[in-house]
Amino acid sequence: MRKVISVISLCALGMPCLQAQDSTLISPDEHEQFPVKYDSSGRRRSSLFPLPVLGYSPEKGFEFGAATLYSYYADKKRPSMLTRNSTMSVLATFTTNSQFKLDLRSENWTRNNDYHIKTNLRYHNFPVYFFGLGDTTHYDDRSLVGNKRYKASIEAEKRITSHFYAGFSVLYQHDRFTADDEKGIYQTADLVDKDGGYATFLGVTGVYDNRDNQNYCTGGTYVRFNASYAPSFLSKHPLWRFELKAAQFIHVSPKSVIGVNGLAQSLQGSTLPYYLLPEMGSDNIMRGYYTGRYRDQNYLAAQAEYRYFLDPKMRIRIWFMDTQPTFALAGFVGTGTVFENGGFSFSRLKPNYGLGVRYFYDKSSRLTVRLDYGWGEKRPGEKRQGGFYLSIAEAF
Repeated sequence: MRKVISVISLCALGMPCLQAQDSTLISPDEHEQFPVKYDSSGRRRSSLFPLPVLGYSPEKGFEFGAATLYSYYADKKRPSMLTRNSTMSVLATFTTNSQFKLDLRSENWTRNNDYHIKTNLRYHNFPVYFFGLGDTTHYDDRSLVGNKRYKASIEAEKRITSHFYAGFSVLYQHDRFTADDEKGIYQTADLVDKDGGYATFLGVTGVYDNRDNQNYCTGGTYVRFNASYAPSFLSKHPLWRFELKAAQFIHVSPKSVIGVNGLAQSLQGSTLPYYLLPEMGSDNIMRGYYTGRYRDQNYLAAQAEYRYFLDPKMRIRIWFMDTQPTFALAGFVGTGTVFENGGFSFSRLKPNYGLGVRYFYDKSSRLTVRLDYGWGEKRPGEKRQGGFYLSIAEAF
């Protein structure tokens, strides 16, 4: 994992995917904690939140940039209380080593959440560390690899019943790789599409969701399954990709909730490009692991998170804010692993645990800035894996 001297970075931008809410799940305490606000025209208020990005690492040099998230309600008329907030976000950074990243995201909900459309356009020219394949890679084997990535995706879903959605997805991704140094195993590794390649995945999606809110959820169930195929006439190799996400939220008290989250990913085909293999570690699940430290044909992970909403009387006034800010605390624990077909074993599961703080910058829409620190596995002869994450939105 790279040696970071100091870093304040945005790890993720955009809201998690979710669908219709059930108003019966909203308690009077939640109406008090998250009061709905309207503007002079009777519409729910929009919000704009900018966040600076500043960091340093040896492979990038100094990194500068900004992230901005705009939240709004798409209804032309006074919106229904059931309608989700829509978001648009921009992340742009550059480094002193002439590297650049641009990420544009949107998540749109029509009135009463009848339609949900999610888009992403991304370009980056950033180096990444390659450790090898499988779940037993070694830190000292890492190679610094230059990566140019072009990515475009769209997901569209229509509500079929009160809590079930169905839709389609399209994902195009084009990668180019160059070895930035002669150290590590990348130069000698036998990898499919070592210099890069492209794939276009066409998929179908089914979602069940009766959560009370998509941003800071306090009750309900969420399940999403996507199956997509990359045909040979649109991709370098024909491939299948499967993904299953699930979450359950248990309302423990007026100010606390327990969330349980699971993720399963699989890439299938006769020829598997290494850069499309599922990767363990992100700011959403298995926090504390460098993304791509472990990668293989299949990936399973699960986590539980306890969230505690701080009492308004416990708020701490910050001198540059007009009003007292609102915070929540979190603790999480999880496990996961990557493996080849038929190679799963409970003994290969890796640990994950950590703590975090959430700041509610838009209580009406339950939008948060999240700061987490996650710890992971300690392999023989290596330091324990871990890292900070500064993100907009909850992990799940």
